[in-house]
Amino acid sequence: MATGPVTDGLILLVGPRRVGKSVLLFDCIGALCSRTDIDSRQIIHLPCDGFTTRDLRRALTLARDLTRSIDQDSPKPRIWFFDEIGTIRGWSAVIKAARDQTVFGGDTVVATGSRWVPGEDVEGNLFAGRAGQTSGRRLRPVAPMTFRDYLTATRPELAQPEKLDLMAIQTQNTVLRLEALRYDIDFYDLAWQDFLTCGGFPRAVAEHHIAGAVSISFIRDLGASLRGDVDPDSPPESIPLLLELLATRSTSPFSIRNASAQLGYSRAELTSRMARLIGSFATLRCFHMNDNGREIQGSQSKIYLTDPLLAWLPSRMRAGCAMPDFTALTEMAIGVSLARAIDSREEGRWVSGDTIGYVKTLSGQEIDFSPILVPTPAGSLRTVPIESKWVDDGWRSESRALTGKYGSGVVATKSVLDCVGDVWAIPTPLLVLLLE
Repeated sequence: MATGPVTDGLILLVGPRRVGKSVLLFDCIGALCSRTDIDSRQIIHLPCDGFTTRDLRRALTLARDLTRSIDQDSPKPRIWFFDEIGTIRGWSAVIKAARDQTVFGGDTVVATGSRWVPGEDVEGNLFAGRAGQTSGRRLRPVAPMTFRDYLTATRPELAQPEKLDLMAIQTQNTVLRLEALRYDIDFYDLAWQDFLTCGGFPRAVAEHHIAGAVSISFIRDLGASLRGDVDPDSPPESIPLLLELLATRSTSPFSIRNASAQLGYSRAELTSRMARLIGSFATLRCFHMNDNGREIQGSQSKIYLTDPLLAWLPSRMRAGCAMPDFTALTEMAIGVSLARAIDSREEGRWVSGDTIGYVKTLSGQEIDFSPILVPTPAGSLRTVPIESKWVDDGWRSESRALTGKYGSGVVATKSVLDCVGDVWAIPTPLLVLLLE
C-alpha cells in the first residue's frame, strides 16, 4: 500500500500488543510522506485507545473537515490509519456506515487491533459486499517473530530450508533438504532453546541477543498490557498465576472446573478471562477433533500460549511461580507454527478459532496435531499428522500411536532425524522451518 496507488481498500492488522503493529503504521506513513504523488494532508493517523463509538464518528467528521483545503481543486481520497481500533466496542458498524454512506467509502483504510471481540461482526460489516480494491489479504495477522525470523535476526549463518506445502512434508524433496542440514542439527537445537527462552517479541529478541536475557522492564510491560486487556480489576498477581496454570497444563486438555477451583474464580469468571486471553491473541485453542477433522462439541481443548515468553512471565514476575518446561514449550510452539501456516492458506482461520486440533486413539492415547483440512488447487486436502516428543532417542516407541491411527506422520523430536519408513522423525526446529 505504501508503494501502490491510493485505492478504496481496507486492511485490518491484528495481533497482540507489543508486537510492532504501531511501528508498521509509522513506517508506512513515513514511506507515503516521501512520495511526490501524495499530499501529506491526505494521511490521517488516529490512535483509538480510549475512544467510544461517538468519538470515532466525530473523528471521521473532524479529520476530513480539518483537511478540506486539499479538496479545493478536486476531491482527494484520504489514507486513514486507525491504531488500536479494536478497543472500541461497535467500531466495525461505524466504519461500515461511513463507507456505505459517505465519501469515506472511497478512501484507503488501514486499522490495527489487539483485541478480537466475538460479538464484533468484522467480516459481515467490512469484508462482505463492496470491500474495496484491497490486493492480497484484508485480514492480516501481525504476530511475534517466527523461528525463521529469529534465525535471520540472530543466527544468519544457519541455513534455512525452504518452506514447504503443508501436505508435502513427507516427500523425497524434504528428505534431500533435511539431509543437507544433518551435521548442523545441534546448532539448530541450541537456537531453538534460545528461541523458547526469549520468544518472538522484537524487543525481547533484541534484549536476549545483546544481553543474554529479556529485561524485567519488558516483562512487566507485557504483563501490564495483558492485565489491562484481560483482568484489569483483579490484583496484579492474577495474570502471572493464570499464565502459570496455562503453561503447566498446556499439554493436556484444559478443565475449566478444575482450573477455576485452583485459582479461586467462579467458572463464569474464568471462562470470561479465557475468552479475553484468546481475543487478545495471547492463547490459542487446540480442539479435540473427530476422525472427520471436526471439533467434538463439549469436549475439552488444549490451550497454548502463543509466544514462549508468556510462559516465562509468571516466574519472572512473582516469587514461587514455576518455570516452564521445554517439552511443553516445544509442543505449544509447534501448535502456533502449524496454526499460522493454516491461516496463511485460508484467511481468517486464526481469528475464527479454526486451525489446529488433537485426536484420541481407541486406546485413549493422544496425537498432538491431527490432520486438518485446508484448501489447495486440487481441492481440500489434509495436513500431515504430527506428534511432539522432545527426545534425543527412543522415538520409535512414541510413533506407534501415529502408525496405528494414520499409518504415517511426523514425530517432532529434539535432535533425531530419521526419514525411513512411514513415520518420520524430524528435529523440531527443522520441522517448524518447513511449516512457516
